[in-house]
Amino acid sequence: MASSSQNLALLIALDTARTQWYHVTAIAIAGMGFFTDAYDLFCISTVSKLLGRLYFYDSTTGKPGKLPNNINNLVVGVALVGTLTGQLVFGWLGDKLGRKKVYGITLILMVICAICSGLSFGATAKSVIGTLCFFRFWLGFGIGGDYPLSATIMSEYANKKTRGAFIAAVFAMQGVGIIAAGMVSMTLSAVFKMYNPAPGFKTNQVFSTQPEADFLWRIVLMLGAVPALITYYWRMKMPETGRYTALIQGNAKQAAIDMGRVLDIDIQTDAEKLALFRNVNEYPLLSREFVRRHGRHLVGTMSAWFLLDIAFYSQNLTQKDIFPAIGLTRPAGDINALDEVFETSRAMFIVALFGTFPGYWFTVFFIEKLGRFTIQLVGFFMMSVFMLILGVKYDYLKQENKMLFVVLYGMTFFFANFGPNSTTFVLPAELFPTRLRSTCHAISAAAGKAGAMIGAFVVQSYTLDGKTSKIKKALIALAFTNMLGFACTFLVTETKGRSLEEISGEDGASDYEKRDREVARRGL
Repeated sequence: MASSSQNLALLIALDTARTQWYHVTAIAIAGMGFFTDAYDLFCISTVSKLLGRLYFYDSTTGKPGKLPNNINNLVVGVALVGTLTGQLVFGWLGDKLGRKKVYGITLILMVICAICSGLSFGATAKSVIGTLCFFRFWLGFGIGGDYPLSATIMSEYANKKTRGAFIAAVFAMQGVGIIAAGMVSMTLSAVFKMYNPAPGFKTNQVFSTQPEADFLWRIVLMLGAVPALITYYWRMKMPETGRYTALIQGNAKQAAIDMGRVLDIDIQTDAEKLALFRNVNEYPLLSREFVRRHGRHLVGTMSAWFLLDIAFYSQNLTQKDIFPAIGLTRPAGDINALDEVFETSRAMFIVALFGTFPGYWFTVFFIEKLGRFTIQLVGFFMMSVFMLILGVKYDYLKQENKMLFVVLYGMTFFFANFGPNSTTFVLPAELFPTRLRSTCHAISAAAGKAGAMIGAFVVQSYTLDGKTSKIKKALIALAFTNMLGFACTFLVTETKGRSLEEISGEDGASDYEKRDREVARRGL
């Protein structure tokens, strides 16, 4: 069968368009959403111990207040449950109603729920934690929508030569958001400390927890509303993607008008060819045709993201428990409540700045040179190696060589981000057809959040007590999951330098044609 997109001027124009200012604008608009997502998801790690001091202090224990394990897991993990749900709902809506129509709803939900997360419907510990968990679930629900929509919009705007770098750049704003979470908490806690000095816990158990600290965690959480609010206006000005308007709505003329308004490209409308193109790609998600064409890829993107997020979220959400064990923060009994927030935030900021952040941008700069497939394989492998070393040599590193521990721990973050944490976001935005792209990305991302929940609810339980034996087991188990991720990577294919329609088979190419393309591309 002849390739029906070879003469579809709209797709050719989008694929070959030179990089323009609006591409940068789209990265900024979508990226600010991911900045907000990361800030909202990870800032809770900087203040969760403070919640324990404020609301769960028991004088009979002789220890600082601490969230019970089940409540700690709920506070830290409930947003991930909301994120998983939101990904599936908004991903499906993105294909049914259009990317733009639901893009603004996610931000509105994030603004409202970030503000409400810092409120309390009552003064008891139960009411405070209940309110917090309720609104963080819906905050996560809004965050979830950002994953498939941002990735899909960016992939459909970009040209084929720089598409991977553009999508990765959007996702790289997650690293900036993690840094911001640490920096904001660190700065605010320093200000609060200046005006509210207090003795360490061993000196005075009651007065070591400053009452004013109750405002600190609320402000930290509420500030997540600011970047989302700023971005809302620009999101509403974005036109629907040309691919969705033409290929799904069947309105090639409107697609040409919309894209001509924001991109300097010459687009001609091909009504008859467009109708033929759409007829080739009418199959639904739950069909044999989808399974035949894309089943292996969907299993590959889901499994890799699932396994990656077990390790990635375990690292980020449990580092507050690992920091004291390796001496980056002082024991809770030696310091006051605000000192603990400051030191936890400072350690998180340092690891994010030197380990997490560079990895994201290495992916942006090298993804079009090395390809998604290679970066994902190398990332999984190196994460596994570093985590295995940390697990096996944990006692030695903790006691004899803390600096090497910090370096190895930071390198796991670097190769997570210069690796599968970035590529698992990029690949589902490229492998699937336009009519199902947002939904398939959402399913893949939801599988990732299922892995994140295992990290938050299961792996984290091994680190809460700071026991060496449990932390060692957790690290070795994570090394194993990363090697499984390495193996699952072979279920996906390289997408570098190819049009979305060629990758997904929407162009109507036969299996023989696709095989010949693959052989030519690999130079075999």
